[in-house]
Amino acid sequence: MSDREGDGERRSDPHGDDIPEFRRVRSAPAPPAPSSTGPFASDRAPRALFLPSARVRRKRLALLLAGTMSIVVLLASGTAWALSGWASGQVNRFDVFGGLLDGDRPDAGPKGAFNFLVIGSDGRGDMEQGDQEGLGVGHTPGKRSDTMMLVHLNNDRDQITVVGIPRDSWVDIPGHGKDKINAAYSYGGPRLAVQTVESATHVRIDHYVEVNFTGFVDVVDALGGIEVCLPEPIDDPKAKLSMDAGTHQVDGTEALAFARTRKTPGGDLDRIDRQQQVLAALLDKALSSDTLSDPQKFTGFLDSALGSLTVDKGLDTRKFTELGSQLRTISLDDLVLTTVPVADTNYWTPRGDVAVRWDQEAAARIFGRIAADKPVDEETGQKPEDAKETTVRPEDVRLQVFNGTATPGLGAQARTELIGAGFQVPAQAQNWQDTGVAESRIRYAPDNKDTADLVSAAVPGSTLEEDAALGEEVQVVVGAGYTAVEPPASADPSPSSAADGHGDTAAATARDSVCGD
Repeated sequence: MSDREGDGERRSDPHGDDIPEFRRVRSAPAPPAPSSTGPFASDRAPRALFLPSARVRRKRLALLLAGTMSIVVLLASGTAWALSGWASGQVNRFDVFGGLLDGDRPDAGPKGAFNFLVIGSDGRGDMEQGDQEGLGVGHTPGKRSDTMMLVHLNNDRDQITVVGIPRDSWVDIPGHGKDKINAAYSYGGPRLAVQTVESATHVRIDHYVEVNFTGFVDVVDALGGIEVCLPEPIDDPKAKLSMDAGTHQVDGTEALAFARTRKTPGGDLDRIDRQQQVLAALLDKALSSDTLSDPQKFTGFLDSALGSLTVDKGLDTRKFTELGSQLRTISLDDLVLTTVPVADTNYWTPRGDVAVRWDQEAAARIFGRIAADKPVDEETGQKPEDAKETTVRPEDVRLQVFNGTATPGLGAQARTELIGAGFQVPAQAQNWQDTGVAESRIRYAPDNKDTADLVSAAVPGSTLEEDAALGEEVQVVVGAGYTAVEPPASADPSPSSAADGHGDTAAATARDSVCGD
């Protein structure tokens, strides 16, 4: 789905058949009521007997499956069976995996590891027109996967990995041919979405979680809002979002707009970064606030979080309780966030719209580690032979420029162009010791070869010259053959380049994504 007029509209089945809407089976027993008699009764509001102490509840936050635009489920473990049964009963369930044949699916991963497909759906069918306008989500009919994440829970239960999948990824949708990955949900609901992700990643999906717009807003509001930060301002009238650069406290509606807008240079990939920032902020707020220690707030939070979810039938009460117990020590440092490596964010499809193409080799390495239950923070998504290219950036390089010709102003011209390419050139250009330099020279200290290579690539026709007497600054001696500076690939802002900051998909923890940490 893109911002183009008409992009992302609901697609009908190519054979003209009506696609039956999947049903969600939901049971919703009332939450257990606190006792008003017995030794715990007092003049104050009675403490709920089904909850452990505040210290235990705060410590044992158990389940983060990730969610649309960020959070999917925060489930406190250690609660009594009555609470577990009630919480599980709030969740909508769908037979996602029924009819999927093992022979058509990837092999199961190592025993004990689980992979979740997390979908944020943009369905507006249950929303009043006023709510649609208030949230700035438009009136597009039907449902699509507005957000898609692959969440891996390792066998040791000490790390959760979240891989953001661009919704415009150009992939093969079983039975429908090539299309954007978010179209799979439109064509065949959760089941086809699972099939498509398994086909593209070769990772077997064990569980499915879906959350909608209103559920996301309710979860953020139940926590009292979250803190987000922006490196640059955003102005998106369509999403009703206007934010200056800096740190902001946002409510649910603002957080939804922040997570959904694509009005930044990186488009959908920036969007994934913001969604993961929201995910980290939600977890941080839940851990640091009194939401988990206050019975009334905690019950309201669970009601908001779980009531907006649709999960596969396998995520029953027993599974919720089991996962909650196993994940009692998960923290911000144990939630790893990354994105599918991409090769082209401006790929023109055969039908004439723009999509995202993955870096297949790098993506295969990341998903291969997930399938093998290995940590992806040891895999950056780069090809090993390319790693050196991104270790030095123009903004990290200080230069001295000299004019080695008799042409007045040529050194100053080169300095201006090098600054425009992102290099640091604090001093004015000076004259070299002679005016007969034919080819431009890049002079550097012995331990500064990588930096010199980057500068030489920016000055076509230049030669390298090592000088043990030099310090950290690299010298550029402009010769008669100088024409112009060509910004190196690592500084190229073109959205179609994998070097735009998204080709390198080094993983980070949720703590790295929290504002001020």
